[in-house]
Amino acid sequence: MKKKLLKALVWGCVLVPFILSGAAAKTLKIGSMSPLTGPYASDGTDIKNGVLTAIEVFEKEGGIPGYDKIELFAQDTACDPKQAVAAANKLINLEVVGVIGAYCSSSTIPASETLAEEDIPMLTPASTNEMVTDRGLPYMFRLCGRDDDQAPASAKFMKESLGAKTIFIIDDKTTYSQGLADGIEKACKDVGIEVLGHDHVNQGDKDFSAVLTKAKDINADIVYMSLQGYSPGALMAIQAKRMGVSSTLVTQDAMFQPKFMEVAKEAAEGIYLTYGYTDPNTPEYKAFENIYVPKYGPIAAYATYAYDAATVLLKAIKAAGSTDPAKLKAEIMKMDFNGASKRIKFRENGDSGSTYIAFKIENGKFVPYWDPQKGLLK
Repeated sequence: MKKKLLKALVWGCVLVPFILSGAAAKTLKIGSMSPLTGPYASDGTDIKNGVLTAIEVFEKEGGIPGYDKIELFAQDTACDPKQAVAAANKLINLEVVGVIGAYCSSSTIPASETLAEEDIPMLTPASTNEMVTDRGLPYMFRLCGRDDDQAPASAKFMKESLGAKTIFIIDDKTTYSQGLADGIEKACKDVGIEVLGHDHVNQGDKDFSAVLTKAKDINADIVYMSLQGYSPGALMAIQAKRMGVSSTLVTQDAMFQPKFMEVAKEAAEGIYLTYGYTDPNTPEYKAFENIYVPKYGPIAAYATYAYDAATVLLKAIKAAGSTDPAKLKAEIMKMDFNGASKRIKFRENGDSGSTYIAFKIENGKFVPYWDPQKGLLK
């Protein structure tokens, strides 16, 4: 009898703490929002994978005290404003503590309004429209650059490096693309490049012959393609080459995606684009690359920013010892560290800035070509 009692006491000492610790263990829930279906699915999947990589790094380093695991709830926005709002509401119901996303500015802006009602921090790795951070939302942060940084850098490049005197601009009427195109038009006028036309196509179009015929007839030094995602950009580049458009093609950060070159093939050769500079030789980038590439393949446009955005959120939670939004914001605003994409430090409005440089596509690679401060890089 005594042995049975002793055995029961011993097992009780083992099981009770185990049961209690199991009951106390919690899952830290974070969300992501990006297009996982449709024409922008590659970019959206890159964002999700960047977040997953950050989670993996944190869990390998011991996780976050008080939580047994970190779980990502990835939502598909399809770059549709209504679907983005629905995704935001779903994440609210799932009780996530922060959201990485979205991709299209037209999705990020309405979704952030919904998340703001519940004081849920949102960190976008990809939305560049100025209004993302200019609305005064207290928990809206941005890891990538802004259109009003990119447009002047692009105009300066076209004027000083390419010697452009005239330009024809095309956009697809989306919040991101038209906003950037309007900025390009203004910046070109500021530096003395004459805008010979600014025309529009529709999101989802596949036949660009009408606008490219106009571009060919106008024969400006530059045809600037401001389009949402690599797919329409690749199609436009192919059709421009087929139709014999002789103007130099210049485009923007949405084309900084290996699939742009996979689709456009030889039509991509010689195209210039601007993108926020990331040094691939830093220890932080290399550490990210060593984990990301074996699992997910080549690093594309916004995977690195998504990784840094998730890192910021997780660092803030760990430092604050809390998921309280005000405490998280206080920790985020203190941050000053080297991320995989750049030096991470936030301004009062939630922006973190970006240095845009120009790349040239050569032999199927994005080759750094021009820097606003250094000039030609090759």
